[in-house]
Amino acid sequence: MRTYFIEEKSEIEAVIKACKVCFLGISDEENRPYVVPMNFAYHENTIFLHSGQFGRKWEIMKKNPNVCVTFNLGEEIKYQDEHVACSWRMSSKSVIAEGKVEFIEDFDEKEQILHLFMKQYSDKTFKFNAPAIKNVGIMKMKIDTLSAKEFGAKTITPWNS
Repeated sequence: MRTYFIEEKSEIEAVIKACKVCFLGISDEENRPYVVPMNFAYHENTIFLHSGQFGRKWEIMKKNPNVCVTFNLGEEIKYQDEHVACSWRMSSKSVIAEGKVEFIEDFDEKEQILHLFMKQYSDKTFKFNAPAIKNVGIMKMKIDTLSAKEFGAKTITPWNS
């Protein structure tokens, strides 16, 4: 399986925007990892996450704001010869972003971010009622480090599709 780094920011952003779910990686006080799938929004080198303002994920991030967010796109199995195990591969693209989450408390900022979430999934315009905005937990992560790779692609030998 060949792996290529994706260097173009526009291609990296295209992978992020094409994903429906990201995977949030966090670590508790005892260094136990915890990974959870989440909906997200992406805007100007920033990832936004939302959840209830309670629970394991929320408590871990309050104590340790260092997070890793992973996006994966494709997940297509390909092979040169279906009878040769070593010719099988996964074709996909992934992006890994690291940074620190910041908890957003400002009502107006939370409302603006909720609109970013909906733009990730729909072209429609939505209105949010005050209790929904007040009660949602919003996390904002400016991306400190970012890496992206393409797996199992750009091969010279023809593969099945």
